[in-house]
Amino acid sequence: MVEDDALVTLRHWLTDYIERHSGAEAAPLLEGLGRLAQDRPQRSILVHQALQALEPLSPDAETVLATLLLPVMLDRQLEPQELAEHLSASTLKLLGQLKQLQYFGRTYLPDDSARAEGLRRLLLALVEDVRVVLIALAWQLARLKLAADLDEQTRQSIARETQLIHAPLANRLGIGQLKWQLEDLAFQYLEPQAYRQIRLLLAERQADREAYVNAFMTQLKHVVGEVGIKAEISGRAKHVYSIWRKMQRKGLDFHELFDVRAVRVMVDSVAECYSVLGLVHTHWQPVPGEFDDYITNPKPNLYQSLHTAVTGAKGRAVEVQIRTHDMHRHAELGVAAHWRYKEGGPRDAGLEKRIGVMRQLLEGAEGESDGSSLLEDFQNLTTEDRVYVLTPRGEVKDMVAGATPLDFAYLVHTEVGHRCRGARVNGRIVPLTT
Repeated sequence: MVEDDALVTLRHWLTDYIERHSGAEAAPLLEGLGRLAQDRPQRSILVHQALQALEPLSPDAETVLATLLLPVMLDRQLEPQELAEHLSASTLKLLGQLKQLQYFGRTYLPDDSARAEGLRRLLLALVEDVRVVLIALAWQLARLKLAADLDEQTRQSIARETQLIHAPLANRLGIGQLKWQLEDLAFQYLEPQAYRQIRLLLAERQADREAYVNAFMTQLKHVVGEVGIKAEISGRAKHVYSIWRKMQRKGLDFHELFDVRAVRVMVDSVAECYSVLGLVHTHWQPVPGEFDDYITNPKPNLYQSLHTAVTGAKGRAVEVQIRTHDMHRHAELGVAAHWRYKEGGPRDAGLEKRIGVMRQLLEGAEGESDGSSLLEDFQNLTTEDRVYVLTPRGEVKDMVAGATPLDFAYLVHTEVGHRCRGARVNGRIVPLTT
């Protein structure tokens, strides 16, 4: 059952919302929620978890209300005409769009055909109203959190669906706040042994690692403060799935990773980002090959930040991310930073840029009876498909993922390509065509 305090809070909020926005009594809606909690306690808990997932995104009142009442509508705890008497037309429309997903009543999508259809409906909803997809992502996160009590097949299917659709979609929409939770929970169910191993490795010497990062931050605050830059500096938590992916992608052992010790710096302007980068590289030795300029070359999901790694005291590497406060907000919230919805109003340019490619994806899949290529095209789209390589002169080269050292040599200069005889990647000698 949902905790008493949470129920009381929801009841107070709902009463206030209904009476302020429609002048109607909230009692019928509260009765519907009460029946849901009594008849379907697990569904009621699911709703509460979804609302918790949405909270950091600062959803508008209609989004909260639609999330709260969706299962009441699906389970017919209240009939459509009863809902219509107490809700605004726009809230009813949002509930209708959620229902059209044909998604929330299912335990999971059983195969790729069903997943492709589920993805198609999600993308259609995204183009119409981004709030529908944000609710769907929050709902999926809630399902993952409660999946531990389900049978193995169901748990694995929910996790696989999340890994194929929901986590990549959250990433493409730039919602870091949901992305890492979806990734970590799905990974926990799909690769339990690897998940436990990395958690144990993170737990080892955690106090020592935190003390080291705190000492580094103290020194960095002094360095930045000396030049008059106002910066917010904090340690950055590493997530299990991102650690595992980096280990797999780079062929590194856990103890070889540069970003297990990580620091984030937030400043007011882009110019200050580069000033801080210069200070960091002046006071600490940069680690070769570990610089990425995502401000000049944003990721496909519009993520912006400077990433570097430096060698600190005792020869230990520390990752440093540098960004503006606004960049950080967009990295955490993505489309939710633009989602203030107005019926018939103009779209936010940032939101349009993020969802425009999804619209093209849908158009490319038109006419397919089974959506066979949609899932594959979506996976290709949401894969990080660019790499950024630093030249000896400090220039950043943007290359397609899979490019070889020889490609890089020719990109630097034709003569460099002609004369190139060997290469190192991440400190290791590799073939020129790797």
